[in-house]
Amino acid sequence: MSFLLPHPHSHPHPMDPAPAPPPPLAVHLVAGDVSSPELSHLIQSLSTARIVAFDAEWKPRCRAPSAPSDDASPAPRNPAQLPTVTVLQLACRGEDGGNEVFVVDLLAVPLADLWAPLRELFERPDVLKLGFRFKQDLVYLSATFTAALGCDSGFNRVEPFLDVTNVYYYLKGHDTQTRLPKETKSLASICEELLNVSLSKELQCSDWSCRPLSEGQIQYAASDAYYLLYIFDLFHQKVSIEEKCSSTAEASDEHFSQRASECSSSGNDICFDGYLTSIITKYSDRILLTESDMKAHSSRRKEKQKLSSDARCKEKFDYGTEWTGPPPWDPSVGGDGYPKFLCDVMIEGLAKHLRCVGLDAATPSCKKPQPRELLNQIYKEGRILLTRDAKLIKYQYLATNQVYRVKSLLKPDQLAEVIDTFKLKISEDRLMSRCTKCNGIFIQKPLTLDEAMEASKGFQVIPSCLFNRNMEFWKCTDCNQLYWEGTQYHNAVQKFMSVCNISE
Repeated sequence: MSFLLPHPHSHPHPMDPAPAPPPPLAVHLVAGDVSSPELSHLIQSLSTARIVAFDAEWKPRCRAPSAPSDDASPAPRNPAQLPTVTVLQLACRGEDGGNEVFVVDLLAVPLADLWAPLRELFERPDVLKLGFRFKQDLVYLSATFTAALGCDSGFNRVEPFLDVTNVYYYLKGHDTQTRLPKETKSLASICEELLNVSLSKELQCSDWSCRPLSEGQIQYAASDAYYLLYIFDLFHQKVSIEEKCSSTAEASDEHFSQRASECSSSGNDICFDGYLTSIITKYSDRILLTESDMKAHSSRRKEKQKLSSDARCKEKFDYGTEWTGPPPWDPSVGGDGYPKFLCDVMIEGLAKHLRCVGLDAATPSCKKPQPRELLNQIYKEGRILLTRDAKLIKYQYLATNQVYRVKSLLKPDQLAEVIDTFKLKISEDRLMSRCTKCNGIFIQKPLTLDEAMEASKGFQVIPSCLFNRNMEFWKCTDCNQLYWEGTQYHNAVQKFMSVCNISE
């Protein structure tokens, strides 16, 4: 079974018609044994690939607490304590530069048929493996195979390996000899910054053990591996330029640099004749798992502190999930009657949906805010904190009726839940009335095309297809982003009218 995955492309503006994407790429769902054409196709692609990007999905499981032991010898592996990987994604690139993406259903594919090809791939020195913080994925993948096939059926080594986190900081000019920043970016943030591609993460926490997999889950899973190849292309291009521009290169290096430049000029296709070997030698690393990595252990001190903290909070606050109110904007408690929300980093996508229906929805000023910072913001601004983080609910007693845990997973469902919970009235004239980028409001008087062209200089690109249309433009008063009523605008209005039950 195959699905279509679009190539990365940039969007000039969130409300304008998206440019036509290049020819789509098929995503192969592998859900049979070695005799099935899907698994045979995968094994053949792995044998000829020169670059393979990996990712994995699993359903977390609660682990039993580890019992203390007086034995000084290392504890035996207990893979059953670790989550079981149920989906493995692989994006393969061959010597011809062609890409293929596979989503492997590990609940349907016999692991014995897949173990040898994977083991060989992980250790082949001529194949570069890409991943995003893949060590944890490898631990869980190894535990899954070990639990199913026996003690010697895990994976403890991936080499050569290139972590996309390191690639990102290299592309941003970070000194590779110094320690990387502690606050590493998410893959979604990296894709948006480097590729101008927005990866939806609303299915990240879905139940990956349920079958059949939905088309949305398959597309989500494939995207995480697929776009790693395009991030590598940016890395390849930068390395090519640096090799070409190096003034201290020796004669042999100059010849190599010229060869690299020729490869780079051919587009995204990678020239494998010596150049990939050089990248592997200079920039790749490896993942080696130890006995300790395979244990599902945690700090007893942290567990004790967590239990003690949770116990104290339970004494002060009832962990009920139903909203009791009233909200801080309610006139009965001195509010101004205008709903205001703060969406934490786990549901930032919901903030854009709330803005699309005209609601004031802010996001934290930093990527990893402390609970105290979130509470201070909602207290000062009279907002309700929307979150899916159960840990934040225990702080409700510090901000009465200002913390709500969203139960739904998908953004449209989350939006409908918030509207229903807080009894919000959404009218058609409020749709698309706030800036989805910064939460600002629009100027009262629309701009003409000439005024919009002047306002967009050096800031935003207005597609030429709009020049012959009699259109009005709206500018955000805070970030100066320009909007217009194009195809995407009208599609969005219809979508939110349906979600909000607004009749035409």
